[in-house]
Amino acid sequence: MANRLAHETSPYLLQHADNPVDWWPWSAEAFEEARRRGVPVLLSVGYSSCHWCHVMAHESFEDQETADHLNEHFVSVKVDREERPDVDAVYMEAVQAATGQGGWPMTVFLTPDAEPFYFGTYFPPAPRHGMPSFRQVLEGVGQAWRDRREEVAEVAGKIVRDLAGREISYGEGVAPGEQEQAQALLGLTREYDPQRGGFGGAPKFPPSMVIEFLLRHHARTGAEGALQMAADTCERMARGGIYDQLGGGFARYSVDRDWIVPHFEKMLYDNALLCRVYTHLWRATGSEQARRVALETADFMVRELRTEQGGFASALDADSDDGTGRHVEGAYYVWTPEQLTEVLGADDAALAAQYFGVTEEGTFEHGSSVLQLPQSEGVFDAERIDSVRRRLLAARAERPAPGRDDKVVAAWNGLAVAALAETGACFDRPDLIDAALAAADLLVRLHLDDRAHLSRTSKDGRVGANAGVLEDYADVAEGFLALASVTGEGVWLEFAGFLLDHVLTRFTDPGSGALYDTADDAERLIRRPQDPTDNATPSGWTAAASALLGYAAHTGSEAHRSAAERALGVVKALGPRVPRFIGWGLAAAEALLDGPREVAVVGPSAEDAGARELHRTALLGTAPGAVVAWGTPDSGEFPLLAGRALIDGKPTAYVCRGFVCDLPVTDPAALKAKLTP
Repeated sequence: MANRLAHETSPYLLQHADNPVDWWPWSAEAFEEARRRGVPVLLSVGYSSCHWCHVMAHESFEDQETADHLNEHFVSVKVDREERPDVDAVYMEAVQAATGQGGWPMTVFLTPDAEPFYFGTYFPPAPRHGMPSFRQVLEGVGQAWRDRREEVAEVAGKIVRDLAGREISYGEGVAPGEQEQAQALLGLTREYDPQRGGFGGAPKFPPSMVIEFLLRHHARTGAEGALQMAADTCERMARGGIYDQLGGGFARYSVDRDWIVPHFEKMLYDNALLCRVYTHLWRATGSEQARRVALETADFMVRELRTEQGGFASALDADSDDGTGRHVEGAYYVWTPEQLTEVLGADDAALAAQYFGVTEEGTFEHGSSVLQLPQSEGVFDAERIDSVRRRLLAARAERPAPGRDDKVVAAWNGLAVAALAETGACFDRPDLIDAALAAADLLVRLHLDDRAHLSRTSKDGRVGANAGVLEDYADVAEGFLALASVTGEGVWLEFAGFLLDHVLTRFTDPGSGALYDTADDAERLIRRPQDPTDNATPSGWTAAASALLGYAAHTGSEAHRSAAERALGVVKALGPRVPRFIGWGLAAAEALLDGPREVAVVGPSAEDAGARELHRTALLGTAPGAVVAWGTPDSGEFPLLAGRALIDGKPTAYVCRGFVCDLPVTDPAALKAKLTP
């Protein structure tokens, strides 16, 4: 019999709808039930492509005896962290403060007032590796609740008070200058891995936001070291197993320092951010590899993550059926020499093994290998390799595919819109721009209500019940601003403005200019979450600073520019100290230091070839954070086009920077010079 999760939109919650555990979704009713029964709440937080979430579900939540115990002694609440990042953030902060580490699945025991008193992550079904079993934990917590209720309440109250006291040190609300940006670069240089690319040791995550900063810093200052770190890291990732050498797209992270063995789940946000980074790397260097990876990653997103409604699904699982009915991590992606021979024949299999680094002993489990490109030298027949790749991809498509989390998350779709719009424009791929437009259209039609309030998720064309958080408003605005620059359709600038007005009025502290992750009218949790650091995605805080700055450049709005500058105060405080964890903020600060430049391109018509060439030249400029408006002089589509006339009847470009405008130009080469710092 299905439990209360059967009517949810989250694929992760739906995976638990047939558990014998009597799950509740996060709701006031669940806590009222705990109060009525006088029992604690078990809060279990995970997400659909989380390997250990599936393991714990199979071992414990599908077990009738464990479920009976939970149903008798607890109210059990299941949360998809991707649907409710606010709930996840608040309790993860408590878990990390109490245990020194965190992760998913997250297991937290709460009072009926939602105050946490005992924490953990994965618990095994039997004691092992010094971990108690899940049943032991349940019995211990239950006993403490029955016999030492006052002590439990005291602990919970102290934890909540401690969390409330952890307000971030915001600094003085002044954006970073040359000195702080240089210190951040120095800090990154110290943590850089010159042998392998990337930063720090294993596990290694793709540092997309840091690379964006490095590219912008190089563009603005000419710092060769910044470009070198960006280019070398991108090359090593593209050659590694973290990149899908057959189908394109990146896995979540590498378990080793050499980018060889990935954690195989593929997330929309990683691929959107990396697609954009490789496009920008190509724009800066002309690298053929960067071009190939950008386009293959864009094609992967459209081919494998696009939903019927035109949005983009959240993730592909790491695990899939290995052909024997067992779900095994990486089964879809790895190869043995025998499997290569079966598909390709002996000669081509030997070539493929050499080219993709497939060995007898294997680089992964059970003698299988993750495909990579270990050969930096040697000449291979390009046509033959292409044939090998096509045949392997076709054979792989016959394997049982990994599961897909079909929910559409507003923020991540905003990142995908920006990436596909820019990649489509740079490489003259109108189909990618069309895909960006379709996703943006879905966000407007389904996720935005008539007050321009944003819902965080939808699935199968049905909008979820959860309100958008700061990253949703900011990343969707970022996507709309990119679309405006690429398409010349001013309506996207208007929609970005609606969203950013909410950022100013509902997410910003009017006194300090600090930003909160939830709106002032959102559900009250034990603490109002507020995290400026970039993790897997740009934080809402830094994404908002970037979008506010771009919107101000388009419109001249002093309120938006001032809010961006104040928000970047946190980057001044954190950039020199922890640059790896505020890359998007550092990238936004580069745009501010460069102006950002405002480019207006006018032509006699949207179809005019000369105007289109100037427009494309503007989009290919490397000036950090430059905004582009294009259209006819009398179109009224963009504020930047007002009063811009054609010179001698020719298409004309105007470039302004820091409230000062250059003389207009009609020659693409002259425009390019103005957009290359």
